[in-house]
Amino acid sequence: MLTLLPTPIGNIGDITYRTIDIIENAELILCEDTRVTKHLLNILKDRYGLNTPDVDFLSFHEHNQIERLSEIKSRLKEQKVVYMSDAGMPVISDPGQLLVEYCQDANIEYDVLPGASAAPLIYAASGFKSGKFFFYGFLPSKGNERTQELNRLLDNGLDTIIYEAPHRILKLVEQICQIDENREIFAAKELTKRYQKFYKLEAKELLERLKIDSIKGEWALVVKAKESENASLSLSEILAFDIPPKPKAKLISKLTGKSVKECYEELLNL
Repeated sequence: MLTLLPTPIGNIGDITYRTIDIIENAELILCEDTRVTKHLLNILKDRYGLNTPDVDFLSFHEHNQIERLSEIKSRLKEQKVVYMSDAGMPVISDPGQLLVEYCQDANIEYDVLPGASAAPLIYAASGFKSGKFFFYGFLPSKGNERTQELNRLLDNGLDTIIYEAPHRILKLVEQICQIDENREIFAAKELTKRYQKFYKLEAKELLERLKIDSIKGEWALVVKAKESENASLSLSEILAFDIPPKPKAKLISKLTGKSVKECYEELLNL
């Protein structure tokens, strides 16, 4: 059986009792970096009395995952195997998807524990009221692909969550300013850690602020959706209008892209 375990994104106190219990009973531990995971387990041993299991620790990351999977296929069936990210939720901007897919294809039992993840945390902290968001993660590091993706994200109609490294955070905000300097952004660095800090400013104001503040640490941003410049009607609102079928069909045609004749016939059938 495979169990995917989320790990704290900063504050060690965010570990769960259930996670500790599964680690203690593991027969194989897969992780992005064995050094990082062993360091985490040593901290958990000191603070929370974790009984570190005497098992194999094997790296499993984007560069070796195909080869590693071929090595451990039988163990996934026969043993209690754990996969741990360095920080946060496996699969979400982290490796682990290949393990899940293999277990599904091979009919191997697997489980995923709930736990720390920056995406829902930062959206809850943002105060944006739509309640709907698009999670993107890390943009391409450079080139036209990065610019094109950012333009697409800023025009997708949803509050959008982006992760960024400290050495690229200024570049990211500069690029947002070039597209829409008045766009509101909620930004946070070092989530759950000692020097956690929140900003909620327009892009141009955030850029000036970050030029004078320390930008060390990992960043997450929520870019607020672009406000619609033109009011639009929904299909249900048009259907509720007390007007003759023909003009109603014309309105529905413009909204849906169907022909006026097709919309008119559907209205008559209703």
